[in-house]
Amino acid sequence: MSSQDIPEENLPAGRDHAHGAVDVADHENPFANPGLPPHEHRIQDIDERAAKRSERMVALLFTVSMLATIGFIAAYLAIPNDKSIFVFPLGHISAMNFALGLTLGIALFCIGAGAVHWARTLMSDVEVADDRHPIEAPPEVRAKVHDDFRLGAKESALGRRKLIRTTMFGALALVPLSGVMLLGGLGPAPGTKLRHTLWAKNKRLVNMNTNQPLRPEDIAVGSLTFAKPDGLEERAEDFQDQMAKAALMIVRLQPGNIKDKRELDWSHEGIVAFSKICTHVGCPISLYEQQTHHVLCPCHQSTFDLSDGARVIFGPAGHPLPQLRIGVDSEGYLQALGDFEEPVGPAFWERG
Repeated sequence: MSSQDIPEENLPAGRDHAHGAVDVADHENPFANPGLPPHEHRIQDIDERAAKRSERMVALLFTVSMLATIGFIAAYLAIPNDKSIFVFPLGHISAMNFALGLTLGIALFCIGAGAVHWARTLMSDVEVADDRHPIEAPPEVRAKVHDDFRLGAKESALGRRKLIRTTMFGALALVPLSGVMLLGGLGPAPGTKLRHTLWAKNKRLVNMNTNQPLRPEDIAVGSLTFAKPDGLEERAEDFQDQMAKAALMIVRLQPGNIKDKRELDWSHEGIVAFSKICTHVGCPISLYEQQTHHVLCPCHQSTFDLSDGARVIFGPAGHPLPQLRIGVDSEGYLQALGDFEEPVGPAFWERG
């Protein structure tokens, strides 16, 4: 059905006067305005039943958006973060990530699709030619802007299409809740757990490679050995989290080469134990130069002097490596005499 088949009095009133208007080219105006093609009314402009169908479609899209947002919140609260599912052709992926991405994508898509469908079927589609004007806004221009805004608001039928208005406001009100829920993914405040490790008094030092407790005679002068707390097994669920704080490197120096008094007091026969975690961004330190007693972080080249309290001598690290006070137990095994005196790794916001 086209506008030619409808009596003129049944067509919606609008700004159709600009369509079809042309200028005639002459010597004074060789580039005449060709005008705009005749405006064809949409079926929604002619048939209120079609307009109602479009309105229901827009409302349906906004409603689906609301349901998807509720699904996002439910998925975030109900799905364990370690659960995985098989999705062809992606393979095994996180069930929570898949559900959150799917529901949030549907929620945002339906709002956009609903707005586009609303604009294309129910809002005015009359093309209006407007001449360019100076940047300044005189009173008559401001008045015209206000008139255009009121006319646009009227043509959008937002006041008359209450179903669209209600569902649109509902969808827009619920979508931000997705972002609020994501804030919960930041997890609880760390509290004091970043200040403490598994090292404690009488906790033996275990070789990372052999998984055996270390004796002083196992550490040769100039060697570098990595250790973990006794009882921490690789199959433990929190192994990586605990090793990120408790990883230890052990070197043996000649006692006369140790410059720092506290380092000497906390050592055992020249054996010193320092945190393996770089104080810059937390990379594991593994490069040791026995002639200079320097250790180098491979990530950003922070360099620490293990003969002088592991102080920083080069690079972006902000403070020395924490030292672990060690001794030997009654069976002759190396053991910790307590936890680190200061937090290991880089600075954090609660450190103060």
